[in-house]
Amino acid sequence: MRSGNPALKDSTFLDLGTGSVVSGAQDAMSLNGTVNKTAFLLVLTLAGALYTWSLFFSSNGAANLMPYVLVGGLGGFVVSLVTIFKKTWAPVTAPLYAALEGLFIGAISAMFELKFPGIVMQAVGLTFGTLAALLLAYRSGLIKATENFKLGVVAATGGIALLYLVNIGMGFFGKSMPFIHDSGLMGIAFSGFVVVVAALNLVLDFDFIESGVEQRAPKYMEWYAAFGLLVTLVWLYLEILRLLSKLQSRD
Repeated sequence: MRSGNPALKDSTFLDLGTGSVVSGAQDAMSLNGTVNKTAFLLVLTLAGALYTWSLFFSSNGAANLMPYVLVGGLGGFVVSLVTIFKKTWAPVTAPLYAALEGLFIGAISAMFELKFPGIVMQAVGLTFGTLAALLLAYRSGLIKATENFKLGVVAATGGIALLYLVNIGMGFFGKSMPFIHDSGLMGIAFSGFVVVVAALNLVLDFDFIESGVEQRAPKYMEWYAAFGLLVTLVWLYLEILRLLSKLQSRD
């Protein structure tokens, strides 16, 4: 099992002491349970997003949103790290992550919407459309998570993460990689590539969750798997939002 998602990797279902797969006797991870918990996390994310979204437009600006952006973004990052290293805490930390990310996404989305009216509904539609299309393709066998496919997606994901880290480091010196933010052809091509890689990570996540169900992982892993899938969806949505903004800024 391999996933480009840092929350869903090949050692997730392994016992750190024995190295063997952790399995549950009766209360084992199920596909329906994972789907239900994913839906619940999405509802929490939407609730948080609607709160900061409405706050933005009721105050006619972003001045009051920066605390929510910082708390949501940094808090979500910290909670995600805690969840990754303490998988048994996922029933508590996964909903907390969803709520925090909702606050962050709502604020960011409102800022994009103010500049590019209608962009958020387009991004949401494309995100869930991509999710549905890839899930259908995966279930039908049209796309298979082979080892070469997994290696390619993981390598591409790692490369993108490294570029973003380098760009953040350059930001401390007032520099940046222009193609990451630029709306030129190179910038659009880069964002398009990132969107494709983020979308393909969904295929790896589907395969990973299916493997966990087959291996009868403990029940709490439903929360953890739902959390991991949400991580990918949030990334995909933000990258689609960035790509659409670049395209619309050229009009």
